[in-house]
Amino acid sequence: MRDLLIIGAGGFARETAAAVAAINAAAPGAPLWRLRGFLDDDPALHGTQRVGVPVLGGTGLVDDLPDAAVVICVGNPRNYRSRQRLVQRLGLPARRYATLVHPAARIGTGCTVGPGSVLLAGVDLTAEVRVGAHVAVMPQVVLTHDDVVEPFATIASGVRLGGGAVLGEGAYVGAGALLREGVAVGAWAQIGMGSVVLRDVPAGEVWVGNPARFLRPTDQPATRSSLRSHP
Repeated sequence: MRDLLIIGAGGFARETAAAVAAINAAAPGAPLWRLRGFLDDDPALHGTQRVGVPVLGGTGLVDDLPDAAVVICVGNPRNYRSRQRLVQRLGLPARRYATLVHPAARIGTGCTVGPGSVLLAGVDLTAEVRVGAHVAVMPQVVLTHDDVVEPFATIASGVRLGGGAVLGEGAYVGAGALLREGVAVGAWAQIGMGSVVLRDVPAGEVWVGNPARFLRPTDQPATRSSLRSHP
């Protein structure tokens, strides 16, 4: 059993703590994780509890428990680059990061999930899906064959990606959105909830609607584009 620290104490962090409890309950023999607590830089939370788990203090405490695994569970539609910024600030080696997959998720043949990523209940990776590091995948998401999800992307609940779709670095896909097969969403782009994406979305843009169309630039500047060319 390995110690675990969750960075953040908001909704996603609490959902991840619940997933850790489910992982431990489903493990044969001894539990896999000893959840030591949350780390959050809001001093008002220090010494409190969330879902029965203590908020131990600020993020600097990762250095006090060097053998503990870490998962970063921050970010929302207004600040979805915060996960990347924390990874950069902490500067931890990849081996420190846990990969957490809820036991009610399904990981098909040939699929891979990177360090620091969290897959919640009901997620379905069908076949040869690649999920990068520090990706947040919320409940009931379906990623079909040959999908690629680059690091720091966030996929909200109920999203469906057709085969061969690509989500660029840091892309945010709102709840219930549908992406056509082969579509590419650029780095740090944002797809509105319930949108239907039928064509490629450039990096750093917000698209909404059915069919999805350009709304405005994001306020999350793109460092690089993960768009690819399509015939």
